[in-house]
Amino acid sequence: MATLEVAETKDTIQVRSHHQYNTPEHLSPHNVHPSPLEQFHVWFNEARNGGVREPDSMCLSTATLSGIPSSRMVLFKQLDKRGFVFYTNYTSRKSKELDENPNAALLFFWREMERQIRIVGKVEKVSKEESEAYFQSRPIGSQLGALASKQSTVIGENDLQERLEKLRKLHGVDDSEDTEGKLPFPDFWGGWRVLPSEMEFWLGKPSRLHDRVRYLRVKGSSEEESRWTIERLSP
Repeated sequence: MATLEVAETKDTIQVRSHHQYNTPEHLSPHNVHPSPLEQFHVWFNEARNGGVREPDSMCLSTATLSGIPSSRMVLFKQLDKRGFVFYTNYTSRKSKELDENPNAALLFFWREMERQIRIVGKVEKVSKEESEAYFQSRPIGSQLGALASKQSTVIGENDLQERLEKLRKLHGVDDSEDTEGKLPFPDFWGGWRVLPSEMEFWLGKPSRLHDRVRYLRVKGSSEEESRWTIERLSP
């Protein structure tokens, strides 16, 4: 891989070169699946089996009611007929923004395959039953972390470790235990589902002349019985 050429001073960083994408495949409205969710299945499995280190990592972007955006990396956990699911603390910044502005964008970037997938849509909370089932399937360490962390709040240097120690003693568990379902499900934690109204598949090409195919949900079609317009976008 070519070294990135950078000019740097005390106050500035200027990138002067970048890796040139050069995928041999061709992406077109004529060679994708009629459903973007089925197309995602294809690409996700190719990423999972094709050497991508973290195919389940995605960037989640939210915004306040006044339009101030924020982004962070989260883990993709499930795709069903309605959309894409991730789990988090319902008192976190991302959840508070989704409560007041129930729209989100997701981005998967698979550098190793020179592909990305962009998703835009409204959100809904996953049912308590689904959230609890997933929570109880997590390792004990992850369950402890969810119970201990008041996500996105300011804490002292040792606050989190003290909370964790109290929870270990309270429930008689240790992070090293390979056990599932021992801790109580917290009501402040659960899943969000992004219901896609737009999805774009991107394939890297030389000179930034990338292949881009966009799906737009046909107005009036439901998540369960979706119909899509498929278009090629200018790079």
